Amino acid sequence: MDAVCFDMDGVLVDSEDYWIPYEKAELLPEAGLGDLDVAEITGMNYREIHDYLDAEYGVAMDRDEFLGWYEDTAERIYGEDVTLLPGAESLLADLRNEGVEVAIVSSSPPDWIAHVRERFGLDVDAVVSADVIDGPGKPEPAVYEQAASELDTDPERVAAVEDSGHGIEAAGRAGMHVVGFKHGGDDDTDRSDADYVADAPADLREHLLARV
Repeated sequence: MDAVCFDMDGVLVDSEDYWIPYEKAELLPEAGLGDLDVAEITGMNYREIHDYLDAEYGVAMDRDEFLGWYEDTAERIYGEDVTLLPGAESLLADLRNEGVEVAIVSSSPPDWIAHVRERFGLDVDAVVSADVIDGPGKPEPAVYEQAASELDTDPERVAAVEDSGHGIEAAGRAGMHVVGFKHGGDDDTDRSDADYVADAPADLREHLLARV
């Protein structure tokens, strides 16, 4: 592998540990979707979630209110709640020391990503947000295709680290080697479509450094 793309939420920071409970407790009941399995929307760009849910089930909130909840909650999560997942900072540094390019490829908008980078001092070669690409976000492959283009690297020589089913599908459709990452013991997300599943930070580190 010449490059590694990391999803942000649930891979570099533990934000999914907050997004999922907040969505279950606050957003989905208010939207009339209290019984929804949150895995169905995890990994999607938040601007696309409302339209998807409205088309599938109907949403009892208007779009502006729905998006406003995500924007307000993002300030709470990225400004106060999140921490870096164990080993994330050293893994990024060690990959770059090996001459491997590193990118953040996220469904989050650029300002959320920038907040995490600045707060934790994450140094990467490229940042690609599904919020600004020319095409739909995950599970469509456009965001990863854009990342490979910005890194000037053949997708077949890029590893992608993802925690969600939508992200795994997107990276796989882009032709990358996909590592499904599981950092929580109670996480039952189906990662069977990944090329490899790492169930701990040490496992992820060993697998990536061996491939580069």
